[in-house]
Order: sequence, then C-alpha cells, then structure tokens
Amino acid sequence: MERWEPEDEGFWRETGERIARRNLAFSVLSEHIGFSVWSLWSVMVLFMGPEYGIDPAGKFFLVAIPTLVGGVLRVPYTFAVALFGGRNWTVISALLLLVPTAAAAVVMHPGTSYTTFILVAMVAGVGGGNFASSMTNINSFFPLRKKGFALGLNAGGGNIGVPVIQLLGLLVIGTAGAGHPRLVLAVYVPLIVLAAVLAALFMDNLAPVTHDTGAALDAARQPHTWVMSLLYIGTFGSFIGYSFAFGLVLQNQFARTPLQAASLTFVGPLLGSLLRPVGGRLADRFGGARITLGTFAAMGLATGVVIRASADHSLPVFLVGFFALFVLSGLGNGSTYKMIPGIFQAQALRRGLAGEAAAAYGRRLSGAAMGLIGAVGALGGLAINLAFRQAFLTAGSGTPAFVSFLVCYAVCAAVTWAVYLRPAARERRAARAGAAGAAAEGERRAVHAEV
Repeated sequence: MERWEPEDEGFWRETGERIARRNLAFSVLSEHIGFSVWSLWSVMVLFMGPEYGIDPAGKFFLVAIPTLVGGVLRVPYTFAVALFGGRNWTVISALLLLVPTAAAAVVMHPGTSYTTFILVAMVAGVGGGNFASSMTNINSFFPLRKKGFALGLNAGGGNIGVPVIQLLGLLVIGTAGAGHPRLVLAVYVPLIVLAAVLAALFMDNLAPVTHDTGAALDAARQPHTWVMSLLYIGTFGSFIGYSFAFGLVLQNQFARTPLQAASLTFVGPLLGSLLRPVGGRLADRFGGARITLGTFAAMGLATGVVIRASADHSLPVFLVGFFALFVLSGLGNGSTYKMIPGIFQAQALRRGLAGEAAAAYGRRLSGAAMGLIGAVGALGGLAINLAFRQAFLTAGSGTPAFVSFLVCYAVCAAVTWAVYLRPAARERRAARAGAAGAAAEGERRAVHAEV
C-alpha cells in the first residue's frame, strides 16, 4: 500500500482499521506456528528416554540452543520487513519453518548422535526470528493509541504456540506413547504451508516501511533501545526460558515422569500467553512503566515462593509460584512492548516534530527497536536454561538458578523506576518536551501517559 497514515482518524476509520486487523489476524497465525517450532525441542526432550543416552544437563543445553539461535536471528529478521515487505517476508519466514520440522522428523530416534541433535535444534531457531519481523510489521499498521493491545494480541497469539505444541506432545505421549515423536511433527507441516498461503493471499506490504533498512541502525544508536532490552530480558526472557525448561525441572527436581511433566508444562505458557494482551491493555490505560514496575516487584515475590518450595520439596507450592511467574511475565511482556512506541513518539516531539511527521518518526524507530529488543530479550531465555543446567550440575536442584533470577528482577525493577518513573527523570522529560512547542501540547501529554 502506497499511503498509510493510521494516526489520521478519518483514514483509520474508513480504510486503515479494516486492513490493519486483517494483517494482524494472519500475522498471529504465522507467528503462532513459529513459536511452536521454536519451542519444538522443549517437547522432543520429553520423548527422550534412557535409550537416547542424554543426561539432564545435556537436555537443558539442547533446549537452550534454539533460544540462542532464535535470539540472534531476530536482528536480521527485523531488517527483513523493510527489505522485502511485511507480507513477502511473512510468507518466506513461514516456509522456512518446514526445514527444522522435517529435519527433526528424520533424526528423532535412539542412536542419533548428540551433535546431530544439537545441529537440528539450532535450525529450529528460525521459529524465534518470526517474532521480531511480525512485531515490527504489525507496529506499523496501528496508531499509537491502539498499539498496546494490538502488539499484545499479536505477541500473545504467537506465544500461545508454546503451550499448544506442549499440549500436542502430551496428547501423543498419553495416547501413542513416548516412542512416537514424529506424530507431533506431522501435524505442523500442513499448518506451515497453510500459514504461508494465507499470508500471501491476505496480507499487505506497506510502501512507507519497505526499503527503510537504516531504521534498525538508527534504533541501535538510541540508549532507550538498550534499557528496554534489559527490561525485556526480565519479562520475555523469563517467559521463554521457563517455557522451555519447565518440563525438565519437573522431571529432575520432583521426579515426574514424562507424561506427568507434560500434563503440567503447558499450563504456565498458556497463562502467560493469554495475559500478554491484558498487560498491553493495562499499559494503554495506566502507563507501561507503572505496570512493568509492578510486574517486576511481583515476580520477585513469586520467585521467593519458588525458592522456599524448592527447599521444602513441595511440588504444589512450587507450581503456584511457577505459574505466578508465567502470569506475571505475560503481563510484563505486554506492558514493556507498549512502552516502546511511546518512548520514540516522545523523542519525536522533543525534536520539534508534530502530527503525522512525529507519528512516522515514532513508527519508524519503534518498529526497528522492537526487533532488536526482542532479540536481546530472547537471549534471556538462553541464560535461564544455562543457569538451570549449571544449577543441576553443581547442586542437583534449580534453587541456585532461582536465586540469580531474583537478583535480576530486582535490578530490572530499579532500572524501570530510575529511568521512567523517578520524579526527577519525569520532570526532565517534561521540560525537554516543552521545547517542542505549544502546537504538540495535547499530543505530548497523551504520549507521556502511555510511556
């Protein structure tokens, strides 16, 4: 589309909203399947009995590998939207998911070398890259006042891919047994093809976004991009890291069987995914920074519950604390991503821009920053899995890892308050914004409320 001005209320009402919602729907579908493929090995390890010859530490590392690759790929996937167009790249990135799915079907049997499993798990990282391109693309379709819920819905619908594939794994283990992992993979091949076809037929490329490959470089120069990356490590890094590791923690710390572990692992990711749009909606109403700070404080309390339950070997209390972490990480995912457009819109106003010029500046930088922030945040999931691996190697328990996570949440809470909520910082922002001129006054107040 050559013209795209979502901040123009007439354009949005007559044309934009219908197109944006259609693109959002098919973006969610593609991203959903991408998350399922990205989390594939968190399910495959539940099928790996003693005959595979892989110890718990080896399984934690196997699960961590797609997290690393997916996080790294989010950077080029962010550029890809501007280079190829949102619709075109959605089709390409969906079809790429066929590679790790087919490869897993070939190697998933006893006797395959651990190195081979590592290489195939690496390829599954392409599913993690889909998030960055999807969020960058959808960010461009919606006006600032709608971004919190739209981005939360897009990401939440994608995040649900994690519990869905875990539920499918539970169904297969419970009916066909742990010797049939290929049944899980057989379900996803036609779904991947369907997602690619629907994206090709019903999504759009936005001309104002295409070929703007310099946006990511400009976003990388912004200090707020890296501050928000730290906060996203605390929220999304927790969500994806816990999602991938939960089943292994239950098996190794509480001696659950694969079927028992699979019957619980999907619950947490499902709760976190469903509540991500709620976090975005709350941020739209009360401000993203306030919701984010409250989330980190509550995550610290939930982690304390998990540490105590681990020491007491109490599975019910452990589950309460762990599920609370999923719920809170979902809320925090939504609120942190809502902060990003408001931050860059406020920067546009400080530069003296107003109206559509300010909106275009904010869309350009926030869309690019989302990919970079998503990449760094995903690496938080890698850190969680490696922390669990080391904790079980040295202490035979996940407790030391949870203590380190508690410290991380405290740091994230302090940064959120110091940068975005501390009265002195807010006053400086307001003073700088005043230089933009009286013409943008009403718009400026709305932006600060949303940050």
